[in-house]
Amino acid sequence: MRRYRWWIGGGALLLVMGLVAVFVFSGPGNPPAPPRRPGPPGTGPLTIVTVGDSTLSGEGAGDYTADTNGTNGDWCHRSPNAAVFETDVPGIAAKVNLACSGANAEQVALGDVKQYGEPSQAGQLAALVRNHRVAAVVIAVGANDDPHFSELVSDCFQSWFVSGNVPCNTAIKTTWQSRVDAMVPKVVAAVTDVKKVLAQAGYLPEDYQLVLQSYASPISPDIPANLQNLNGCPFRTEDLRWMRDQGVPALSAGMARAAAQTGARFLDLSRAGLGHEACTGGADPGKEWFSRLTLQLNDLADAQRASHALQESFHPNANGQAEIGRCLTEFLASATVSAACLSGSDGKLHPAASLAAPR
Repeated sequence: MRRYRWWIGGGALLLVMGLVAVFVFSGPGNPPAPPRRPGPPGTGPLTIVTVGDSTLSGEGAGDYTADTNGTNGDWCHRSPNAAVFETDVPGIAAKVNLACSGANAEQVALGDVKQYGEPSQAGQLAALVRNHRVAAVVIAVGANDDPHFSELVSDCFQSWFVSGNVPCNTAIKTTWQSRVDAMVPKVVAAVTDVKKVLAQAGYLPEDYQLVLQSYASPISPDIPANLQNLNGCPFRTEDLRWMRDQGVPALSAGMARAAAQTGARFLDLSRAGLGHEACTGGADPGKEWFSRLTLQLNDLADAQRASHALQESFHPNANGQAEIGRCLTEFLASATVSAACLSGSDGKLHPAASLAAPR
């Protein structure tokens, strides 16, 4: 089993161990090998970085940075409440969020594909490592590729809204697995490019942690009937049940396959929201970890902002991002290759045995 550690205050010890190895294992006439460096190469603060889509950008958590809240057409919606800023890993001095709402795997990978005018996230990472020592990269991407998860949610809303429509899952489930299968190589390519960037900067695999994170089901079929409307979560119960019990788990299983193919650790979020999904709190939305149907009325008066007025809906809110950040913190400190974020006896998210396995 691989073991993971942080490089805090251990440089002197590692140097002594390296020198001992030189004297013990260097034969006559063989130049001594330099001692193994303690952790990531380069200079700058030890840093954790997130790349990917809305799950990590902080969509739904509010307080977006001004430059990613519509300025010059940038709607990446990076929030100071995003999960990366809720992590608490000893020795980590900097936390950087490169994720962008709506990003697909090509925008994370190296290349010319942009999202809201922003260049490749792997390319941005290449610039970052010039003055940061990256100890961990967390990636969440793929849902905006072939699965088109946001479109799935929109289709299910229309199924509820238009009288006489059949449940949205009737059509979606016939192609869902093939769409997940088509997504996997694209996620693999994006993760591979992240690894390439770090390798070109002199990083060895043991110098940093690489985590691929999956997606949570944002809405439960167990929500109160009086909130299955425009005041909360306008969806059919049977569609929500399919999404929670089949759609999201299949998506996570695909992500697990991509993690296995790239050597990344895997953090399964498919059951992370159980009991705390949007609208489960009834009259008390403060108990929920996901945003309900959210309409920014002020944006409707601005033609450039109107099309983004619903963008925050059904994403981890600030409470949810805090819980994901806690689970991620504990996962990074563990030695397990894969785990699932599940509610513990204290009602908070903790990493447990993984639910999604490669198929």
